[in-house]
Amino acid sequence: MDGGDSVEDNDTADDDDMDDVSSSTAEDTKRTLLSKEEREALRKEEETVLQDQRDRQSKSLDLVKQNLTQDVEWEAKSAREKKMAFLMAQSDVFTSFLMGGSSSVGKEMSRTKAAKDAGSKRGKGSKQADAQALQDMDDARYTRITQQPSIIKFGTMKPYQLEGLNWMIRLHDSGVNGILADEMGLGKTLQSISLLAYLREARGIEGPHIIIVPKSTVGNWMRELKRWCPSIKAFKFMGSKEERAVQRETVVKQDFDALVLSYEVAIIEKSILQKIKWRYLLIDEAHRVKNENSKLSRVVREFKVEHRLLITGTPLQNNLHELWALLNFLLPDVFSDSEDFDSWFNVDEQEGQENVIKKLHTILRPFLLRRLKSDVEHSLPPKIETKLYVGLSEMQREWYMRVLHRDATHLNAIGGSDRVRLLNILMQLRKVCNHPYLFEGAEPGPPYQEGPHLWENCGKMTLLHKLLPKLQAQGSR
Repeated sequence: MDGGDSVEDNDTADDDDMDDVSSSTAEDTKRTLLSKEEREALRKEEETVLQDQRDRQSKSLDLVKQNLTQDVEWEAKSAREKKMAFLMAQSDVFTSFLMGGSSSVGKEMSRTKAAKDAGSKRGKGSKQADAQALQDMDDARYTRITQQPSIIKFGTMKPYQLEGLNWMIRLHDSGVNGILADEMGLGKTLQSISLLAYLREARGIEGPHIIIVPKSTVGNWMRELKRWCPSIKAFKFMGSKEERAVQRETVVKQDFDALVLSYEVAIIEKSILQKIKWRYLLIDEAHRVKNENSKLSRVVREFKVEHRLLITGTPLQNNLHELWALLNFLLPDVFSDSEDFDSWFNVDEQEGQENVIKKLHTILRPFLLRRLKSDVEHSLPPKIETKLYVGLSEMQREWYMRVLHRDATHLNAIGGSDRVRLLNILMQLRKVCNHPYLFEGAEPGPPYQEGPHLWENCGKMTLLHKLLPKLQAQGSR
């Protein structure tokens, strides 16, 4: 999805996922911990406290700027050094909020509750109750859960997934956006769903949320939402132009908790989506927004969103401009647009660029969580690789020699200017090794027919044809 990409209005729905809505069951409704009135009260309370949190952050940032400019060494710094020092100081402000500063939303809401409890118990004249209430207030300084939300139904979250949920709760309570960047296979989808479940169950925040994902994973997100948290009413906004015209009524009425759609639909339907005030914006494979000039990146920046959560398995960027684009998306008020960035950090020398990248990585750290399987998933058996070397089939040897003979002149006279030609020859030889049918005219036909020739003319396919029945008999997946 680069800036120049065109988006066609031809998004079709998945055949295996025609149920657009996964609604809560009667049993889930009975088990709801909070009444509608309590949820509404919690929602309003959180909005008030969160706004207060952001006001405090804004004042802290202003104070940082004031203190820096009063530094006696400030005037001696270059413009780039001043900007980097300011950014590092701003990052420290957000880090202090994330690490348990005195104004987290969860703490404030818990303190309010503890104070009310203390008041009611004080009326009974119980010193012990007062002491307990004060202890509760102290314990409530951190919003930390040790059990998964009860509305997560399908299975049990692993300890590191609960840690991920606690990290996202802290981001939420601090009014800060973040990037969940765990390695593939650690359950980023489940962790993201558990955040929405926690907000629904403990904070009374039911939505609306918007989840923007690659087209190929829309069906999977719908299934995972329905499987893990059926209480969340998920709606799939996908299909042809005519199908989406029917779905728009549900979108406009906001008759859902979470709206799931593809990048392409987000761009096509931006005029409707921009009118809705979203509680959470989740973007899967969020490295797609690292280019701030791409259509997707420009569109989602215009959405009215309280919180942003980026999901990606890609590690931190080492490209200076892309790194800045991520920071700009997370904290647009702090990290302004790329034109200002280019003027501040116009670093040509390699050493200077690496230094700036290192500092920007430091700034990004508080807003990013990345764990590797080797660090957290100790239950997995060690990975075993078995390499089998296979010879070429008769047809592959024939085509291999054709490629070499055809380009013999170029191979003999290869030079610096012919590097591209050499790489092309290597690619052709690679195609021969993968399967000779990759060359036009190699496969018999038309008509093209299935049969033993598909594997007999390729050494790797011949071996695979022998291995698969044995592996299946052993119950291997």
